[in-house]
Amino acid sequence: MSLRFQLFSAPSCAGRGCRTLVAMAMALLWSVSGAFAQTTPAAELVDLTQRWVDKAVLQLAGTSPQPLRLEASVGEPDSRLQLARCHRMEPYLPPGTRLWGKTRLGVRCVDGPVKWSVFLPISIKAWGPAWVVKGQVASGTVIEAEDAMESEVDWAEESSPVITSAARWVGQIATRTLNTGQPLREVMVKPSQAFQPGTQVRVIAQGAGFQIASDGQALTVGVVGQMARVRMDNGRITTGRVIDNRTVRLDI
Repeated sequence: MSLRFQLFSAPSCAGRGCRTLVAMAMALLWSVSGAFAQTTPAAELVDLTQRWVDKAVLQLAGTSPQPLRLEASVGEPDSRLQLARCHRMEPYLPPGTRLWGKTRLGVRCVDGPVKWSVFLPISIKAWGPAWVVKGQVASGTVIEAEDAMESEVDWAEESSPVITSAARWVGQIATRTLNTGQPLREVMVKPSQAFQPGTQVRVIAQGAGFQIASDGQALTVGVVGQMARVRMDNGRITTGRVIDNRTVRLDI
């Protein structure tokens, strides 16, 4: 931001009051031009932001249900910026922004001759345990236990949550082609279809200390882990959770 001043010719004044006004105007001119001559160093801006982010990620780590190792780094502001000197700057998180992955943080001047606000790029890495693909898995195929291994990955590299339990991906269908080194994330898998409507299935009803098995016919598509409707041999229609391609479980 710059100021441009232009001098205009004006009638001369000789009175004491006139001279006082001229002196005040000149003082104001030098004061304003001095404020813009002194700028806030980029290093000072980055240092303040880094300290704020480091404190914020420590609090974030304390609230995470998983033992994540967080790292934060702050990028440089736009080199074209010429920010007036500020006595007190205040970092803030813009509305709708999350401290996760590549994002930005705002810094504003709250005490200075000129109020300003800028954004700095920041990067948050969250290292934690996950399952990583060992070899290529084609889209639409079933993911087997030997297709992935445990490793440490950056959870914040993508927005989709990583899968931490093998039970949530073994036997699931790959929604895309998976390549070596990719962490398994929820968006990459979907439940496998166990049976079609009309399939004869085994219905297991179980409760506290007992289990009863009977036969039935599927009325809806069966997807492992999801609910399906079944018509029992006696004509009764019930709903249970699909266990595998031949079994539906009813919890009583």
